[in-house]
Amino acid sequence: MRPPSPQPNPSAPPFNAPAARRIRAGLGMGPEHVAYGMRASYGLPYVTPDLVTAWERGTVAPSNPELTALAGVLWCSAGELIGRPRTLREHRIARALAPEDVARTVGLDLRSYLRMEESGNWRGNDRQAAALAEILDLSLPDFVAVTGREEKLAELLRSAVTTRWQAYVRPVGKIAPVPRERLEEVLQELHQDYQGQMVASLSWGGNSAATASSDAGREFLGQIVEDFWDRIEQRTP
Repeated sequence: MRPPSPQPNPSAPPFNAPAARRIRAGLGMGPEHVAYGMRASYGLPYVTPDLVTAWERGTVAPSNPELTALAGVLWCSAGELIGRPRTLREHRIARALAPEDVARTVGLDLRSYLRMEESGNWRGNDRQAAALAEILDLSLPDFVAVTGREEKLAELLRSAVTTRWQAYVRPVGKIAPVPRERLEEVLQELHQDYQGQMVASLSWGGNSAATASSDAGREFLGQIVEDFWDRIEQRTP
């Protein structure tokens, strides 16, 4: 028997505790029924009703095997029990795929693929990246994130709004291949919003203006990647 860890497992996917509680309640099951099913059908003898309740309260996160078993007992997919996937491993788990299946599909040996999952550093070529996006059904934002290019995108976007946005159309386009016209519109809009916000803050005058401007700038730049994708999506037919 393996006792559960009292702390969330950092390698586990982001668990959606409210979804687990909602699905269980919808099936008319109590925590004791879930615990019994995981013990009897999935060979996890340490699972108790208290542990199930702790998962649903978000105080403990289930491990990958526990998540798979929980999904089986609740008659749902593992993807329904996790939050928005961010990493390569989380997207694979959300699709209920074994690492062997993904590695074989993208044309990598298993050991190399697992190293990429663990490090978060994608090293596949363009053909393998396209196969990865297809098997995991990745959106463009998710694809950029799981291939480790989101921080570079953030760096380029921050430079685009604080300097001349025109110089960053091509570099951003290499990471986020969207139509050039749409990309130009979004970069120009982000630049105008950022510069306008900074000017408006400084117009208040005094030391408080400088502080407000600095705070507003940090907040804008801190969420610039999410803002970028939102604006791209709004312009997508």
